[in-house]
Amino acid sequence: MALVLNEEQRLLKDSASGFLAESAPVGALRALRDSNDPLGYSAPLWQQMVELGWSGVVLPEAYGGLEFGFLGLGAIFEECGRNLSASPLFGTLVLGASALVLGGSDQQKASLLPQVAAGQLTLALALEESPHHAPAQCALEAKPHGDGWVLNGAKQFVLDGHSADQLIVVARSSGTPPSTSGLSLFIIAADTAGIRRTRTTMIDSRNAADITFDNVIVPAGSHLGTIDQGWDLLEPVLDRGRIALAAEMLGGCQEVFERTLAYLKQREQFGVKIGSFQALKHRAALMYIELELSRSVVLDALSAIDDRRPDLPMVASLAKAKLNDTYHLITNEAVQMHGGIGVTDELDIGLFLKRARVLEQALGNTGFHRDRYATLSGY
Repeated sequence: MALVLNEEQRLLKDSASGFLAESAPVGALRALRDSNDPLGYSAPLWQQMVELGWSGVVLPEAYGGLEFGFLGLGAIFEECGRNLSASPLFGTLVLGASALVLGGSDQQKASLLPQVAAGQLTLALALEESPHHAPAQCALEAKPHGDGWVLNGAKQFVLDGHSADQLIVVARSSGTPPSTSGLSLFIIAADTAGIRRTRTTMIDSRNAADITFDNVIVPAGSHLGTIDQGWDLLEPVLDRGRIALAAEMLGGCQEVFERTLAYLKQREQFGVKIGSFQALKHRAALMYIELELSRSVVLDALSAIDDRRPDLPMVASLAKAKLNDTYHLITNEAVQMHGGIGVTDELDIGLFLKRARVLEQALGNTGFHRDRYATLSGY
């Protein structure tokens, strides 16, 4: 397909740009951080997003969604990245609802997806058990208990896990780590007895949670997909998440690049604009080249989801690895070109740098995805 948005997708992107610039700019993130907001995002803002249809933009129409596709959702995430806008959209729609759409029973879909589309239900994926992304290392135990299951173990870095209404928990029902067989996914209410959630605030002022499961009883019918074959469901869910994060990073890259370019054009040193210095021109040109390459990679990955292409795992890892590197490069260069003020809290550039560092690790750093890409390629 052509690596461009169609007219409807451009209109969605433009409307998202205007809405977020007015209602959820970088200053809104500062306010959430400084007030130590218990949710970590604005509930009224989330309701406005719901009213705009964002909470159901990729959900089937049969469940109250717009079925607009991931290219449209990617445009929204790009604008969120430009403004560092905080919301439960990623955990709820991209990860949580994707697990339901791809692996939920008809009853689960009919019961839960309309609530997601209406903004009445938030979700979080409880996956990680170590400081590094390693989905196959899951050791949280799921043992049969009557007609259901009992869960014991702990999860880390659960994005928006402290505030989600329900959790999708990746557990090991058989086998041992790092086997990909024997994994199962369960959806349970976050206030179920035996679940303890501890909120953690990351360097980018966003939220995650450490969650422990102590003899948590999971009723029959709470699993997603097939027991012991959760990997087949988990991988496409994670690939959707990786691509959505890449789209957000693309927006952050674009915003930081534009701010830096504007600074180069107005800052004077030795009586001339520093943008006239050849060395800085070369560095800005490299940033632009990497940004344009990244844009093509992200659009291709988003279209791979919509087109249900068989190469989705490869393009997901390509997109995540590329945007990890590009966001790292551009935020580093931006800080250096702004000089000492680049790392002060007064300037927004430092906030983008912190967000870049968190997103680089979320759902796999560059090393993880280069290795995965090579493995998928047969090396």
